[in-house]
Amino acid sequence: MEEKLQWLCLSCLMVFASFFSLSGSTSAAHHHQRDVLHPVVLLPGFSCGQIEARLTDAYDSPSPLCGVRKGDGRWFRLWKNSTGLQDLPDVPCFADQLRLVYDPTAGDYRNVPGVETRVLSFGSTRGFLSDDPADKEICMGRLVEALERIGYIDGESLFGAPYDLRHAPAAPELPNREFSRFRRSLTALVEHASRRNGGKPAILVSHSQGGLLALEFLNRSPLAWRRRLVKHFIMASTGAGGIVVTMKGLAASDGAGVLSMRRVKRSFESAFAGLPSPAVFGGETPLVVTRARNYTARDMPEFLSAAGLPASAVSLYLSRALPVALNLRAPLVPMTCVNGVGVPTPEKLVYWDGDVDKDPEVLHGDGDGVVNLASILALDAVFGEDPGQRGCYRSIKMANTTHIGVVSDAFAVERLVHEILEAGRANQTCVLPTAGHWPLRI
Repeated sequence: MEEKLQWLCLSCLMVFASFFSLSGSTSAAHHHQRDVLHPVVLLPGFSCGQIEARLTDAYDSPSPLCGVRKGDGRWFRLWKNSTGLQDLPDVPCFADQLRLVYDPTAGDYRNVPGVETRVLSFGSTRGFLSDDPADKEICMGRLVEALERIGYIDGESLFGAPYDLRHAPAAPELPNREFSRFRRSLTALVEHASRRNGGKPAILVSHSQGGLLALEFLNRSPLAWRRRLVKHFIMASTGAGGIVVTMKGLAASDGAGVLSMRRVKRSFESAFAGLPSPAVFGGETPLVVTRARNYTARDMPEFLSAAGLPASAVSLYLSRALPVALNLRAPLVPMTCVNGVGVPTPEKLVYWDGDVDKDPEVLHGDGDGVVNLASILALDAVFGEDPGQRGCYRSIKMANTTHIGVVSDAFAVERLVHEILEAGRANQTCVLPTAGHWPLRI
């Protein structure tokens, strides 16, 4: 009996020893995985950045209700504000405080006087995963979860770069305070991410509108800095030439009101950033059809006028947004473009009676449901054929995958994680161009 007890105790000790040995090796493997990961910085889509506001005494309230917070110094959620979007009494206040104005003296877009704003939680992915569960699908939440499962930790090896959806890059020589501030913040974040991870360069991963900001950020950063601190750029659901559906958004009416949401959207500088580029869509293919005339990408100023925008707005499109679209170029760091295709996508808008306030008949072509195939294919010409991207450009097209599906469908998220890990392992360098960037010809 005593001998049996001794064997039983010995067996227990062996089991416990095996357990602790296994736990230790698993923990060590997990730490090793984290040690070899390159830091990742995520730039989400258009609507994902959360904006807070406060009202100073300088705010000229359109009604007593809109001015209840005036001068109290407290920050409140301006975007994404479900109450402001849905509660009829709050809509005029929300719209007035969210809109932008163009300051001709400063030559730049500003908040309405008396409205101060800030983007929440820059540096963290939590800054764009708002209270709405649906935003997990839209705002890279599924990708965040997948990265955390393989050892990424928010604030340590995983970072977020949310932005103010109302603003956009302007031509480099023009005042552009908000984008300049974003560039400084993102520069500091990439440098911090690298330092925090033993000097390893960061992998930038963007979705939708975030890709356009990332491209401009990279191309306006010194080349030596890019090559030292950016390991790879993965751009998801972004084309090289704008999207037709943006034209519908600028034209469509949303009914009468003190300040309609259409007018608010038209006040955003970003409203013009995604318009179809004549460099990609050309001057032959009609994008808008009416009984009186057709409009191509080269006719954009005339279309904007027909849609009811004032001459000042058309002028700002020509001077601020169009030069950025025409100067789109390769970032000269290793790059992978990931896009969905095979989904019906608005390709032509028909306003037969010429009334752009009415919903158009929409003719569909190929794309991801938002980005047109023409804009997706142009990536290969603009980036893939640039001598400076030689040997460090890839394009992945996912069949029957939507604009949002690229960052939310399980198989697509798995592929993105694979690309991130492969980018960290790869030893890619881009060939330095001998004569500048490959030109984006019209």
